[in-house]
Amino acid sequence: MSEPKPPTPTPGDMYKGWLFKWTNYIKGYQRRWFVLSNGLLSYYRTQAEMGHTCRGTINLATANIAVEDSCNFVISNGGAQTYHLKASSEVERQRWITALELAKAKAVHMQAESDDSGDDCPAAPPTSGQSGGCRNLEIQSTLRTLGSKVEDLNTCNDLIVKHGSALQRSLSELEGIRVVGDMGEKMRQVTERATLFRITSNAMINACRDFLSLAQSQSKRWQKALQVERDQRIRLEETLEQLAKQHNHLERAFRGATVLPPSFSNPALANKGGGPVKGDASDEDDDNEFFDAMEDPAAFITVPADPKYHRRSGSNISGISSETGMDDQSVNFDEQSLASNPESPQTLELEPVRQRRTRIPDKPNYYLNLWSIMKNCIGKELSKIPMPVNFNEPLSMLQRLSEDLEYYELLDKAAKCQSSLEQMCYVAAFTVSSYSTTVHRTGKPFNPLLGETFELDRLKECGYRSLCEQVSHHPPAAAHHASSEKGWNLRQEITLASKFRGKYLSIMPLGSIQCLFDKSDNHYSWKKVTTTVHNIIVGKLWIDQSGEIDVVNHKTGDRCHLKFAPYSYFSRDVPRKVTGVVADKDGKAHYVLSGTWDEKMEFSRIMQSSKGENGTEGKQRTVYQTLKAKEIWRKNPLPEGAENMYFFSSLALTLNEPEEGVAPTDCRRRPDQKLMEDGRWDEANAEKQRLEEKQRTVRREREREAVKAASSPEEAVTEDSINDSPSKTDARETGTDANEGFDESTHPDNYTAMWFEKLDDPVSGETLHVYKGGYWEAKEQGGWDMCPDLF
Repeated sequence: MSEPKPPTPTPGDMYKGWLFKWTNYIKGYQRRWFVLSNGLLSYYRTQAEMGHTCRGTINLATANIAVEDSCNFVISNGGAQTYHLKASSEVERQRWITALELAKAKAVHMQAESDDSGDDCPAAPPTSGQSGGCRNLEIQSTLRTLGSKVEDLNTCNDLIVKHGSALQRSLSELEGIRVVGDMGEKMRQVTERATLFRITSNAMINACRDFLSLAQSQSKRWQKALQVERDQRIRLEETLEQLAKQHNHLERAFRGATVLPPSFSNPALANKGGGPVKGDASDEDDDNEFFDAMEDPAAFITVPADPKYHRRSGSNISGISSETGMDDQSVNFDEQSLASNPESPQTLELEPVRQRRTRIPDKPNYYLNLWSIMKNCIGKELSKIPMPVNFNEPLSMLQRLSEDLEYYELLDKAAKCQSSLEQMCYVAAFTVSSYSTTVHRTGKPFNPLLGETFELDRLKECGYRSLCEQVSHHPPAAAHHASSEKGWNLRQEITLASKFRGKYLSIMPLGSIQCLFDKSDNHYSWKKVTTTVHNIIVGKLWIDQSGEIDVVNHKTGDRCHLKFAPYSYFSRDVPRKVTGVVADKDGKAHYVLSGTWDEKMEFSRIMQSSKGENGTEGKQRTVYQTLKAKEIWRKNPLPEGAENMYFFSSLALTLNEPEEGVAPTDCRRRPDQKLMEDGRWDEANAEKQRLEEKQRTVRREREREAVKAASSPEEAVTEDSINDSPSKTDARETGTDANEGFDESTHPDNYTAMWFEKLDDPVSGETLHVYKGGYWEAKEQGGWDMCPDLF
C-alpha cells in the first residue's frame, strides 16, 4: 500500500492485529481484525475480509487518541466516529498506542506537506522569512528518519523472538536425543539457528546504536531550539505586559479627556472645538473596545460602525448583522455622550452606594439521619413533608427566585440589541445562567408562608428592582416581577412539584417565565427544567438539571430550543452540557449555543447548514458550519469561604441582610430563617413549628369566614363538614399519610394576593399572576397597614 501524494510512507507504516471493539450493550466487546496503514485505521471481522469487505475506517490525521485504563483506549474524530477498543494486555495496548501516535504524526505531516506543496523551500539561500519553514521541513524529515529506525527496531525484535524460540526448541530436542547417529544432524541445526540468532542480535544492536547516535545528535539541536523558543516566549510575555500597562494608561487618559475642560464652558468655544475632539475620542474608544472584533471581524455578531469593516465582512454576514452593528454604534455613542455630560443621570453611579455584606456565620456541623425522616415519605409531595431546618439553607424560596437576576447584565445587553435573533441569544443565556447558583446548593430553601414577600431593590447599584409574593400555599406558588431602567421587565409564576423517589429527589417547576423589552416590544416566554438531587440515602449529594426549554419570541416567531443533557455514567460528553439552536419563524437556524449550565455559554453564527450522516437512532443529523464561537456568559466566582456559607454567591449573601423600610411580610423579618443563619438551629426549629401552626390557624379561620359568606346552605354544610374534619385539615397542613387522595384543587387557599393579580396574557395565552403596582409607592409612604401579621 502506498500514499498517492508525496512523500511516500516509510516501510514501517503498516501495523495490524486483533483488538476487541465495543459494539453495543447487548453484545459488548467483539473481536475484530484491525489494520493500520498510511494514516488510516480500518477493521474487519476476520482476516479473510481484508480483500473485499471493510467494516469501518477512521482517518488518524483528525482523530483524537485517549487512554482509559491498562487495556482500553478510545479513538474519535470529533463525534462522527468513535471506536472504543480493548487490547488483550497492557503491553499490546501500548504497542497499538505507539503505532497509532506515530501514524497520526506522519498523517498530519503528509497532509500539511500536501496542502503546502507550493510553499516548499527554494534551492536558493532562504530568506529570514523562509528559514522557519525550512527548519520545520528538516524537523519533519528527522522525525520520519527516527520513525523508520523505530520500525527497524521493532522488526529486529520480532526476528529475535522468532529465532530465539526456534533455538530454544532445538536445544530441547537436543537434550532428548538418545541415538548417537542423529547427533550430527541436530548439532548442525542448532548451529544454524544459533548463527541466525547471532546475526539478528547484531543487527538489533547496530540499529540501536544508530538510533542512539542520531537521537543524541538531534537532541542537542532540539534543546537549543527549545531554549530559543522559551526566550521568545518570555520576551513576548514581557512585551504583552507592557502593552497592557500602556493600554490601561491610555484608557484612563481617555476617560479623563471625556470630561469637558473649563474652557468649554463658553458656548462659542464649545461649538468650535467640541465637535472634532469628541469625534476623535469616540473613534479612539471604538478602536480600544472592539480591538478583537477588528482582528477577527467575521467571528463577531455585533460590530463597530466602521465602513471598511462592513465592506470587508459584507460578503459573509447578513443584513441583520449589519443592522446590529449600526445599533451598537449608536448605543456606544450615547453612552459616551452621557459620560461626558455633567447633567446626565448616570452621574448617580459616582455617588457612594451601600456596602453590602460579604459574609454570614459559618454553617454549624449538625449530624442528622436523613433516612430516618425520609423513609416514610417516598412518593409524596415534598412541600407536604414537615422538614427540620437542618435540611434547609437560610434563604426563602422567594429569595431563590430573586437569585435568577444575578446575571441581569445579559438582559441589559439584550435590551440594546437591534436584531431579535441576537437578542434571543442573550435571553437564552440568561435562562441558563439562573441554574449556575444551584450546582453546590443542596440545601432546601424555606417554604414561604402565604402572603410572604421579598423585595430586591438594586435600583442605584444595578438599575433594577424586583418583588416576590407567595400567592398560594396549596399548591405552593410564588409570583415574581422585576423591572429595569434599561428597558426590560421580567415576570414569572413558579409552582414546585416535587417527589421523593428513595435514591433521588425530583423537583419539577411548573409555570411560565416571561421577559418583555420596551424598545422592541419583543415578548419572550419559557419554562424551567427538572432539578434532580441524587444520593439522598448514601453518598455525597449532588444536583443535576435535565430537560428541554423552548424560548419563544411571540412577536417575531423566533425560537431557541435548549437541551440540558442529563448526567450519564456511560456518556463521554462534558457533564452539565447545554446546547441550543436559535431559529427564525421559518425554522432557519441562525445561531448555535453551547456550554454548561454551571460555568459558561458560547454562541456562534451559522453560515451554512447541511444534512449529515444518520445518527445512532437512524435520525439524520444537521451539520452547521459556524464562525468562531464567542463567550456570551461566564459564571461569577464564589466568594472566599463559600463552602462554609452554604455555597452562597455574592448576591445570595446579601439577600437576607436586614434593610429598613421593607414590608412586615418580607422574608428578612422571618425569625426562624434568621435564627438558622445565626447558627441557632434548635431555636430555629421551634420557631418554624410555631409559624407553621400559626399559618394553619389563620387558614382555618379564613375557611370559616368563606363558609359564612357562602350563599347556599348546602354549600355551607359541605364546607362545615370538611372544616370539622380534623384529619383532613391536619393532613392538608402537615403532610401526614392521611393527606393521600386529598384533592386540594377543590379546597383553595381562599387568599387574594396583595401585590399581584391573576390575568390572562393575550400574547402568550397563559394565565399567571401579574404585578398590579402599589408596593414601591407604599414603601415610600410607609403605608404597611394592610399587610397581614405573618411572623
